[in-house]
Amino acid sequence: MTIETLIAIFVAALVVKASPGPGVFATVGRALAEGFWPTTVFIAGIMVADCLFFLAAVFGLAIVAREMGEVFLYVRLAGVAFLFWLGIRYWLVPTTPIATRPAARVGRARSFLGGVLLTLGNPKVILLYLGLLPTFIDLVALTAADVALLAVIFLGILGSTLSAYAFAAASARRLFRSKRAVRILNRGAGTVLIGTGVAVAAR
Repeated sequence: MTIETLIAIFVAALVVKASPGPGVFATVGRALAEGFWPTTVFIAGIMVADCLFFLAAVFGLAIVAREMGEVFLYVRLAGVAFLFWLGIRYWLVPTTPIATRPAARVGRARSFLGGVLLTLGNPKVILLYLGLLPTFIDLVALTAADVALLAVIFLGILGSTLSAYAFAAASARRLFRSKRAVRILNRGAGTVLIGTGVAVAAR
């Protein structure tokens, strides 16, 4: 691949990955409710699933994905259930000021799995790669080094943009000190997560 091709792919991927979608909204909701560092585990789950879709697209497994519509449906429903559960949890969490209590957090394994399910339940991710990659490169001619470089580009952009969203949301979270403000924050985060679940289910 040429430098010009890599730059074009980088710009296109940056625009696509930074655009608000289920992953961004779920990440923001988690960061508002739990803070930045706990949310990074959720982001890691999203990145792992995204990498699986990328590899599936590169190695020509898209046709398999299309034939697995029912499997994708069940995975998506599991992801939706996770988002609904989180949203309800944040609505019901005690309204002690954030400065005086730890956030109501989800276990790391469950958080990671939630990120994986959210992404795997959205087959449009692999379709995105199938639409984006052939525009710039010949998938058949890719070498192992090319695949590794593209994975670094895509995952680097995804991780960076989601982390930026999470950091901004977590920073705003620190402004909430009173019980009323915390109640608004928790219910706002819960509403975002439930709304994301509805959006994912409707796709």
